[in-house]
Amino acid sequence: MTDHVLVTGGAGYIGSHACKALAAAGFIPVTFDNLVTGWEEAVKFGPFAQGDLLDRARLDAVFAEYQPIAVMHFAALSQVGESMSEPGKYWRNNVSGSLNLIEAAVDAGCMNFVFSSTCATYGDQDNVVLDENSAQYPINAYGASKRAIEDILRDFEASNGLRHVIFRYFNVAGADPEGEVGEFHQPETHLVPLMLDAIDGKRDALTIFGTDYDTPDGTCIRDYVHVCDLVDAHVLGLKWLQDDKASRVFNLGTGSGFSVREVIDHSRSVTNREVPYNEGDRRAGDCTKLVSGSSRAVSELGWSPTRSTLQQMIADAWRWHQTGHYSK
Repeated sequence: MTDHVLVTGGAGYIGSHACKALAAAGFIPVTFDNLVTGWEEAVKFGPFAQGDLLDRARLDAVFAEYQPIAVMHFAALSQVGESMSEPGKYWRNNVSGSLNLIEAAVDAGCMNFVFSSTCATYGDQDNVVLDENSAQYPINAYGASKRAIEDILRDFEASNGLRHVIFRYFNVAGADPEGEVGEFHQPETHLVPLMLDAIDGKRDALTIFGTDYDTPDGTCIRDYVHVCDLVDAHVLGLKWLQDDKASRVFNLGTGSGFSVREVIDHSRSVTNREVPYNEGDRRAGDCTKLVSGSSRAVSELGWSPTRSTLQQMIADAWRWHQTGHYSK
């Protein structure tokens, strides 16, 4: 197979793992990334077309050169706090950039679109298992921008026949078990790498934000999916579209989730090291429990999230953490 797939954000954490999965499935992933948060060293599985989603001429040139059969769209700003303080940045980059991409794809006749959305589109629905029919009430500009892109995709299907698969998920963890790519952000904001940094002495301590929640151990519970399981679902979504199936939304999650203390406890058994941590106050806007079911993805896509155990996610992340970093 020599079909090209345009992967926006393919130099980032999830996008680079998606490129590896696509290459293993026989596709040629073409990474489109502006390297603002991505790493050129992570582009290992296909050609690199550097560019920005706001540059329509560059998008048109890349579509013309590679003639991709599909788009897999990961590129987005994704920090919730920043989206609240700088909403214009998120609407411009995420929504305007995605509109450029969607219009370029339609004009190039590339009518299969796999979109990385978020369960943040559901907003503050605490302590319930979210499914694809849950109401969407985003409470920050990040979630709102992703919901807007979902709406744009539906409009372009109605007007131009652009078929799409939308994936909504919360937290992603772990790394490529072979260590070719992994999670590396600057600055780092995610729990698992922050915890591993504290274990390694790269930061003084991990901060637990709130220990008085109505959970068994008092800390927040969040849903985690292994990055390799996540990108496997995206490849299945692409094949869903290739089989001429209807546009569809899928949630990706475990339906149960793990508390902050559970993550810390499991890290001890994986690394054989203690986690230095401080207990801080709750952060504004944090929910007690946010989890997402994935029964539709399992039953309809045939998705099997075999690596999404806490032990496996931390083990793979720890292996990468000890050996893998990028430098611009």
